[in-house]
Amino acid sequence: MEYQQIHLTADLIYMFVCFLEMDEPKEDTTWISEKLPSKVDNPEVTSTDTTVTSSSGSDRLKPKLKKREVWGKKIDFLLACVGFSVGLGNVWRFPFLCYRNGGGAFLIPYFIAVVVCGIPCFFLEVCLGQFMAQGGVSAWKITPLFQGIGFASAIIVFLLNCEYNIILSWSLYYLFSSFTAVLPWSHGNNEWNSENCTNLYKTNPVNSTISLLANVTADVEDVISNLSKKLCDPVTEFWERKVLNLSSGVDHPGAIKWDLALCLLLAWIIVYFCIWKGIKSSGKVMYFTATSPYIFMLILLIRGVTLDGAELGLKYYLLPDWSKLRDPQVWVDAGTQIVFTYSLALGTLTALGSYNKFHHNAFRDSIIFSCINSFTSLLAGLVIFSVLGFMAKRQGVSIADVAESGPGLAFIAYPEAVAQMPAAPFWSVLFFVMILLLGLDSQFVGVEGFVTAIVDYFPNQLRRGKRREIFIGCVCIFCFFIGLSMVTEGGMYVFQLFDYYAASRIVLVMTFFECVVVAYIYGVNRFYDNLQMMFGYKLSPFMSRLMKVMKYMWAIFTPLFSMIIFIVGAISYSELDYKRKSLTYQYPSWAIGVGWILALSSVIWVPIVFIVRLLQTPGTLRERFVITTMPRLQRHQIREGEDMSKICVIDDEGEIESHIATSSNTEPTLLSNSMEYEKFLQKDSNV
Repeated sequence: MEYQQIHLTADLIYMFVCFLEMDEPKEDTTWISEKLPSKVDNPEVTSTDTTVTSSSGSDRLKPKLKKREVWGKKIDFLLACVGFSVGLGNVWRFPFLCYRNGGGAFLIPYFIAVVVCGIPCFFLEVCLGQFMAQGGVSAWKITPLFQGIGFASAIIVFLLNCEYNIILSWSLYYLFSSFTAVLPWSHGNNEWNSENCTNLYKTNPVNSTISLLANVTADVEDVISNLSKKLCDPVTEFWERKVLNLSSGVDHPGAIKWDLALCLLLAWIIVYFCIWKGIKSSGKVMYFTATSPYIFMLILLIRGVTLDGAELGLKYYLLPDWSKLRDPQVWVDAGTQIVFTYSLALGTLTALGSYNKFHHNAFRDSIIFSCINSFTSLLAGLVIFSVLGFMAKRQGVSIADVAESGPGLAFIAYPEAVAQMPAAPFWSVLFFVMILLLGLDSQFVGVEGFVTAIVDYFPNQLRRGKRREIFIGCVCIFCFFIGLSMVTEGGMYVFQLFDYYAASRIVLVMTFFECVVVAYIYGVNRFYDNLQMMFGYKLSPFMSRLMKVMKYMWAIFTPLFSMIIFIVGAISYSELDYKRKSLTYQYPSWAIGVGWILALSSVIWVPIVFIVRLLQTPGTLRERFVITTMPRLQRHQIREGEDMSKICVIDDEGEIESHIATSSNTEPTLLSNSMEYEKFLQKDSNV
């Protein structure tokens, strides 16, 4: 007993030293897979855990390769998808698009885009991760020649992570500023206000003047228009002069705003501690962050519909204008909105799906997710436009004069409306807590998706000891330093560059590549057979027929829809500008060039990996193409009747096996969630 205790203590000390040195032991070691027992009590636990035997006979142990986690409960996966994809785009983009593109008529192209693009792509990415049990990069071992899709997605989500947390820092700033008896943006008597600051929504002198002189000459109207532009409201000045301290342009970055920088640091600390222990800890956080925003939305909706003028806003929001359906831009907006709110082509959905158990019914979750996503968008529209209707009636202006999208809605329009309500600080706190929660789970799940992609690509280096936690910390620190460029006096201009170029229409190209590669390179029938292996037998006849429809979506309709939307959007492309209330800032040509570099920094990896893989493979061009498109699959992923000459069999560590071991002395390594393993158990029980 004493010898065992001494032996265990020595092992622990050695593992701790290895962790501190972050180095592999220098002894020549041989890694072997753990033998399968005759029976396993829990068939859902995979046998990917490994141990070490030293060839020199030493009893020292190398830090073990940690097993890949799985979701603790089935609902954890659905909540993670809802938390990640249902976010600020549903609140500040969909309502404005619905109003601008024909009100209720916009729902027709919107739901067509849901059926043709949203659900098929969401289902494909989730199932790809679940089938391969790998993150957004390694999952594309199904066609290694096109693994650049995974690298491109990882870069896109990394850039989004850098940008998205800036919104959380703004939300924290406004939230802290709301804990006061009088909201600081409700009046113009603060030190940051200019001489031209006036409470237009109280006195409204300019609007009164315009209504009196409506029939006067054009010259007088121009004078009044110029007067309106010179005057500024306290909400806008709080945003531009206090929060941002906005400079004159992107070429004048100015100093770092340290109050915003501290809010950004707090946001990254929160993100780190939400995910540092893996999906089981983040899954628990999701129970709160993914569900509580709906409580706040319902409270704000009840308050909004009881305000005077709410019916005016709801009318503008939902009243259909069927003539808008003839405008191609309406369909482009619907398509891009679906890609944005479903978080497609970012690799994160693949990462979330990779933590599912092999037989999890992801098709059911895809349908439920699409219903929740669309419901959230519609609910957010009711919340926003009921309040905008109240504000428009009180100011005596049209909805068009107060309706905004993006940061302008969250940090100008809605705070202005809240400032006019009784008990304004209370409603302001509720609103910004809702914004913070909506953005928080989207942010930390996005970081988790990026981390999963890198850790799965380098498992031997990062899935040992505390290395994953250290790597997450390094990612958060690196993103924080990039984000500092967006909390300077010119940081808003940098933020707009990231927002406009990093992931906007590029994701449409990525969804096209995903569908084409799965349907025509890997094979849509093969992928469908893989789905049947995973969960086809659990589906009802009706759901089975729906799943068969997905084959045609992936092969024809979804890639065609994505490419058409991308082309039409490219035709109507206009260079980035920043629309402020007082003026419109035009970006210099060098800044536009930086934006295009951001856009190409992701998608360029698709042709780079394609070319490198072909050059590294020996043989003729045709032979190289055949070899590099050959799927790398483990035994449990091989469908019945598969032509073994068309696939590469890999072991649990991703190494290619030269043959399938069949001799009595070499037992194949089987994963306990595989169909092959289930047959093995049945045969053993019969004996």
